[in-house]
Amino acid sequence: MPVSTQVLSGPLNVPATQSMVKPAINPWLIGVTVTLATFMEMLDTSIANVSLPHIAGGLAVSYDESTWVLSSYLVANAVVLPLSAWLSRVFGRKNYYMVCVALFVCSSFLCGIAPSLGLLIFFRILQGVGGGGLAPVEQAILVDTFPAAKRAAAFALYSMAIVTAPAVGPPLGGWITDHFSWRWVFFINVPIGLLSLVLTNRLVSDPPKFAEEVKAARSGGKLRIDYIGIALVAIGFGALEIVLDKGQREDWLESNFILTFLLVAVTALVAAAIYEWRHDDPVVEIKLFKERNFSLASALYFGFAFVLFGSTVLIPQVLQSLYGYTATDAGLVLGPGAFVIVMMAPVVVRLIPKTGAKKLIIFGSVVVGLAMWRFASLDLASDYRSYALARALQGVGLGFFIVPVSSLAYSYLPMNKNNKASSITNLFRNLGGSFGVAFVTTMLERRAQFHHSVLVQHLTPENPLFTQRLETTTQYLISAGSSASDAAQKAYGMLSGAADQQAAFLGTLDCFRVLGWVALGTLLLALASKPYRSAGPTTEH
Repeated sequence: MPVSTQVLSGPLNVPATQSMVKPAINPWLIGVTVTLATFMEMLDTSIANVSLPHIAGGLAVSYDESTWVLSSYLVANAVVLPLSAWLSRVFGRKNYYMVCVALFVCSSFLCGIAPSLGLLIFFRILQGVGGGGLAPVEQAILVDTFPAAKRAAAFALYSMAIVTAPAVGPPLGGWITDHFSWRWVFFINVPIGLLSLVLTNRLVSDPPKFAEEVKAARSGGKLRIDYIGIALVAIGFGALEIVLDKGQREDWLESNFILTFLLVAVTALVAAAIYEWRHDDPVVEIKLFKERNFSLASALYFGFAFVLFGSTVLIPQVLQSLYGYTATDAGLVLGPGAFVIVMMAPVVVRLIPKTGAKKLIIFGSVVVGLAMWRFASLDLASDYRSYALARALQGVGLGFFIVPVSSLAYSYLPMNKNNKASSITNLFRNLGGSFGVAFVTTMLERRAQFHHSVLVQHLTPENPLFTQRLETTTQYLISAGSSASDAAQKAYGMLSGAADQQAAFLGTLDCFRVLGWVALGTLLLALASKPYRSAGPTTEH
């Protein structure tokens, strides 16, 4: 019996037939409650992006300085994610979750009233600390609340949050900033967070076995603080996130700043892996990777996030810089993909018991790869419909990918490992997204430079096509009223600008092609998985 969805008001030995036992709470109420906070947290990873110029202007700082508003949140988030399982054991899962929500709400309000950049960054760190524990704890709650046969449906709800929120963030942030103020980007978290806090307090409770495990660990001294493990994990992932977020701006290994943080990250993470493997009660239980399906699911999470977040950054960027879309209009292109995932979720849930996870993951990988190559086949004359349909095709693939991967991760794990497993899978999702964004921003600039160097070789008098186009454009400008010298200069500038635009677009197409190959590469991981247990006994949690 899923006791985590039931509230008891008396001694545990009182028969369930007595009136003092309250009726069972619908697990879907619990699912929606915890998804609210996760959606809010995922939204905050992207909603402030388009507001950075306004934040910089409002606080009288440079744009480069304002980027720490994003970096500080991501670093704090990356540090807390791998520690969330251990922290939930220390404080109790429900208590830790409510503390995370409360900290996220309070820090969001403080971000909105921050009078200086220094305080805003400090409050964003607190916000990242609170947000880092929400997604992994939600996933653990879903696993323990729903029986094995219904977990796929619960994961469908979870997938809607982690896919829809990053897509909604940029256009929503742009609309709020344009119509109100950048401060309201943070204020909107307050009512949602308070609602989540109230509902969590009333509906969610720790599973009895989890509570017994924590009690036994406390009485046996097993919850002693692992200072070394915590320090190594925090330093390693914090430094890695700084490298990924700041690498392109600092020119990667050409910068001593990036090189130093990369060395710190690698050293700390290697040391953490060795130390945690040998520790009796590790902060991050690396030995879970001995279970094949869990290891493959974690890698699939990484690949899924790499493609999703990379494309979510790339599509609005190309639409705004090359097509002249506003932030809101560019964000609307992402909408069909999220809508399709919501529509596909019930279909996928019904298919998993019949076909198994492996076939659905393979199908999803192929469709996502085809969607990326569809983006790579577009041109500068493509309209909104072309981009929206390609994004919708990507949504179809992701809909067949996320839920089966989430189910695959827990298919062979013992119930008492769900908490630590959710922390690790969400860490891989977070890392995949960070790597995807870093890859796209770097490759886009490098490939645009390459294509520009090739194109400008043809902008010479020796090229008859260039000469003819230059002459035609010059004559047009003269007929429009420009002098001969001004017309020639303007015509050359126009052709040079067209070359810059073409170079940037060709670089974008290269990025889409690579994302397509990454999506197809997940096929190999899916093929290596063990047969999925499509339905199992109801969880005792």
